[in-house]
Amino acid sequence: MSEKIVIRQATTADAEAILNIYGGYIRDTTVSFEVEVPTVEEFRNRMEQIQAQFPWLVCEIDGVVAGYAYASKHALRAAYRWSADLSVYINEKYHRRHIAAALYDALLSMLKAQGYYTVYAGVSTPNPKSEAFHTALGFEVVGVYPNVGYKHGTWCTLTWYGLPLREYKECPQEPKRLSEALNAAEIQAILEKSVQMVSI
Repeated sequence: MSEKIVIRQATTADAEAILNIYGGYIRDTTVSFEVEVPTVEEFRNRMEQIQAQFPWLVCEIDGVVAGYAYASKHALRAAYRWSADLSVYINEKYHRRHIAAALYDALLSMLKAQGYYTVYAGVSTPNPKSEAFHTALGFEVVGVYPNVGYKHGTWCTLTWYGLPLREYKECPQEPKRLSEALNAAEIQAILEKSVQMVSI
C-alpha cells in the first residue's frame, strides 16, 4: 500500500506534532541553540507571529508530521527586511527521503514570489549533513561565528549559508505577505510540485 505524502501550510493545530520533532533537537543536540523546550502554547504563539508574514510548511506522511520548515526575519532592523532566515527539522525516522529538500524548494518559491532577495541558514558546525545539504542547493558560506554558543558542555561555531533569490535592484518593492503574493491555487501548485521530490 502506497504512502500518502502531503506538503501543506502548517496550522497552529500542528504545534504539538512539530514540537515533538523540535524538542529532540533542543534536548539532545547543538543543532538548535535553544536550551529549554517551549510549551505548546508558547510554540503556537511563535507560529502565529511568524506566519503573519512568512510561510511555515509541514510534510505529512500517512497523516504523521515527518518534518517542517519555515522562514523568519533575518534581523530586526528595517534595512534587513528583504532577507529571510530558513529553518528545517525532520523526524529522524524520515531522514534520507529528501523531505528537507522538498520543503526548502517550496519555501524558496514562495519567498521569491513574496519579493525577498536573499535567504540565510545558520548551521551549528561541524555538521557534515547540513553543510552538504545547503551546498547542494546552491548556498554558499557567507560568514562564520566561531565559538558563539555554549551548549551541552561544548563551544559551538555557527556557519552562515546564503542564497540569492533574484537579481539585486535599486529601489526594491516591499516584500508582500504570502496571501498577497500568491493566490490559493498558486500556493497549491508550488506544494504539489515540491512534494514530488520526496522519495517513497
